[in-house]
Amino acid sequence: MNFKNNKLIKIFILGVFLIFNIHGITNTDSSIKVSKKQPSKIHHNENTPLPEFDNAVKKQVSGKLDSIMKRFNKRQDFHGNILVAKNGKILFEDQVGYADFSKKIKLKKDDVFQLASVSKQFTAVSVLILYEKGLLKLDDPVTRFYPDFPYKEVTIRQLLNHTSGLPQYFWLAEHEWDKELPPANADMMQMIADHKLLHYFKAGSRFDYSNTGYFVLASLVEKISGKSYKEFVENNIFKPLQMNDSFVYRYRFDDMAENQLYGYRIYRGWRHLKIGGTVNDAITGDKNIYSTTEDLFRWITALNSGKLISKETLNLMYTKGKTKYNKEVPYGFGFRIDDKEEEMMIYHNGKWNGFSTSIRQFPESDLLIITLEHSSFHSMKSLNTSIKNTVETYLKYFY
Repeated sequence: MNFKNNKLIKIFILGVFLIFNIHGITNTDSSIKVSKKQPSKIHHNENTPLPEFDNAVKKQVSGKLDSIMKRFNKRQDFHGNILVAKNGKILFEDQVGYADFSKKIKLKKDDVFQLASVSKQFTAVSVLILYEKGLLKLDDPVTRFYPDFPYKEVTIRQLLNHTSGLPQYFWLAEHEWDKELPPANADMMQMIADHKLLHYFKAGSRFDYSNTGYFVLASLVEKISGKSYKEFVENNIFKPLQMNDSFVYRYRFDDMAENQLYGYRIYRGWRHLKIGGTVNDAITGDKNIYSTTEDLFRWITALNSGKLISKETLNLMYTKGKTKYNKEVPYGFGFRIDDKEEEMMIYHNGKWNGFSTSIRQFPESDLLIITLEHSSFHSMKSLNTSIKNTVETYLKYFY
């Protein structure tokens, strides 16, 4: 990006001022100013305030990121919330667009989005919590816990890194389910045992992204813990981390929360139509966690600091898996791993029923970008790239 000379002079002066007059940009002492989160509309209690950048730094970067959000809103129909954190502190947090299109209600920062496939990382950690308790081994076959599971060679590790070769459960739900309520996890596990659909490929032989694998993992969590997946995640992740606006939602089994959003689709190029639930929307593990940007910041911060699982186990999550032929796959446990660019990225995207979601971590620069949207947005990669480039461009004047 080219700057005019007077802008460069202003930035240089501001940088000098910050260096000599502002302390606490990179430390974590009590001088850091934080803003208190408003009470949740779900649990009606306050969260611990989150660490934020000094206002002078935030103001410099936020103006540019705000412009990016507005541009994507206008040109790409982005309606969502974004949080950017650097060195463990919130650098930018804002929202643009509508929560309810028919009523013209604007989005708020505590509105709750369906995470879609970003939910998979919570399933992975749930499994790893049980692993650290000695209740399962990663190379255990699924049949250790579900003897009737028809794919005898499939292991928990293969489910975690998408090398299981399992067929998609969506087909079964859409073609074989004939009851009024949609199938829950236990129902689908029984359907898989009854119908014995053909395996896509021999377990462990290659990578193929599988929603079925993560619903099976959530079912294993239920079988081993004796709790529903909803209860397990609530008690072992959401409550300990004060993720008070996060929950597992099962269509037609659970009530909608007050600030829970619907997804939308565009009709005839301009009209936003609400998307309802489907026969696949009571299955958990591969999707159906709802959350906010601030709760997801709590989640990543706690995960990386060892509050949920050990650093050794976390390293397994953030390491590429391998096929039985020792070929690397671009997926760890619940996260995609991209090390082809100059800087490694640990990330996941989600897309379901109008929701588009993304968590991107850049460990080397300690940068985190969380993006949640609900109007069938199609330019997530472009938006996140613009955010990252802008942050890197402006922060280099302060470091």
